Amino acid sequence: MKIKKYEGKLKGVINIPGDKSISHRSIMFGSLAKGETKIYNYLLGEDCKSTISCFKKLGVNIKLNEDNVTVEGVGLYGLSKPDEMLYVGNSGTTIRLMSGILAGQQFETLISGDSSIQKRPMDRIMTPLKMMGADIESLNGIYPPLRIKPVNNLRNIKYHQKTSSAQVKSCILLAGMYSQKPVKIVQPKISRDHTERMMQYFGIPLIVQGNEILMETSKYIVGKEIFVPGDISTAAFYMTAALLFEGSEVVLKNVGINPTRTGIVDIYKKMGADITLENYQIRNNEPSADIIVRHSKLKGIEIKGEIIPKLIDEIPIIAAAAAFAEGTTVIKNAAELKVKETNRISAVVTEMKKMGIDIQELDDGMVINGCEKLKSATIDSYDDHRIAMTMSILAMKAEGESEILNSHCVNISNPDFYDTIKSLCY
Repeated sequence: MKIKKYEGKLKGVINIPGDKSISHRSIMFGSLAKGETKIYNYLLGEDCKSTISCFKKLGVNIKLNEDNVTVEGVGLYGLSKPDEMLYVGNSGTTIRLMSGILAGQQFETLISGDSSIQKRPMDRIMTPLKMMGADIESLNGIYPPLRIKPVNNLRNIKYHQKTSSAQVKSCILLAGMYSQKPVKIVQPKISRDHTERMMQYFGIPLIVQGNEILMETSKYIVGKEIFVPGDISTAAFYMTAALLFEGSEVVLKNVGINPTRTGIVDIYKKMGADITLENYQIRNNEPSADIIVRHSKLKGIEIKGEIIPKLIDEIPIIAAAAAFAEGTTVIKNAAELKVKETNRISAVVTEMKKMGIDIQELDDGMVINGCEKLKSATIDSYDDHRIAMTMSILAMKAEGESEILNSHCVNISNPDFYDTIKSLCY
């Protein structure tokens, strides 16, 4: 994708594609429930399609209708042995969460993904699953493919997480549905809680007190209707674009504002952004609102500590905004970025430097000094959707014409990204 400097403003009202995290989980819980689950505003990005594909191979009937996805749930013990290896594509959420489910099945499964997935560490889920008695092994050190064999029963566990990870936490909770006794998790910092909210929505006995989660055993859940709010991680790119282009005003409809995900709103307001929320509502235990963003002059700040898990996926685009903020922005405690689709710390620093941005890499983050002008460049996306979208926004601010290599990777989470940006340009 070649992108020229854009001299205008961004105006418009847009519907944000469904939240990726909630979309994944809606298929998983819908499949494990008895009866029909209808899912509205499901994200049809490549990652979420991978989750559908895996559950179809496990014997679940899933239909993509005009305005919803219908899942004919088979119950906790109704999944069938797949005829082939489960393939998750680029989706770390799919492989890590599904491993928890597969650990409780009475059949053997092999599960893997693309070349990126095969470089992502799985010891972080294998360790707690083995503590629960699961028979899980990697065929490549600590990396996929994974082989999961049946066991008689999974044990209860009290697990103290070393790092805040919603994927690890969710894997344990999903495996816990096949345990005979309660499961307890202690988080160092609270990470996104979509799994906990969906469990409670489906009637699974689960108590959250601060950083601790206690889940009682549950053997039967029934299908539900689910409306997936817009993904705030996707909205983040349009929010940032509106902040950076003078005269812009963009309304983002029905965006999920789960308090474990709204770190970017808090940080942008702290940087001086003009952001307001309207039309607040709660559906299937998830809050949402319309987000109105207007062009703003930003200032550099320090971003670290408790807020990091609430914006971990948004750090690349926050770094892009920081490039135009007055002063210095420091991002710390974000080492989790190293084990995403790519090492996002290194990728952000390397590619932004190509555009003349004054940015330095830290072991757990980065330091960005604000600048006024960017130069065009040929940008490597690393086949990482968030890197591609971040650098595309910066390319719109850079002199001349930039090229984003392998920009099609945006299809992982937001197939309409480039069309939506074009629709906002005036």
